Amino acid sequence: MFVALERLINLHDGYRKTFRVNGQALLLLVVDNRPVLLEDRCPHQGAPLAAATLEGDVLRCPRHGLSFSLASGRALQPGCAALNLISLAYEGDRIGIDL
Repeated sequence: MFVALERLINLHDGYRKTFRVNGQALLLLVVDNRPVLLEDRCPHQGAPLAAATLEGDVLRCPRHGLSFSLASGRALQPGCAALNLISLAYEGDRIGIDL
């Protein structure tokens, strides 16, 4: 089942918005004109990532400053779990996820 999150026309570099789907907090970002969807939760201690800073392809958690690659989701510090990246789906003029 497709769950629409946003219309494609609304996406632009720097776009950032949170959603809740089936009780899970999600964060949709557009970085270098590429949409990225991830769980809105730092794998270190669960802090929301909606206010995280973004430098290029690197997302930095606002709570403890841990950094993650948005290309792979992996943490840039040893010993930290990776981000939970979620596959995007497209239907017509909308972007979302398949459940």
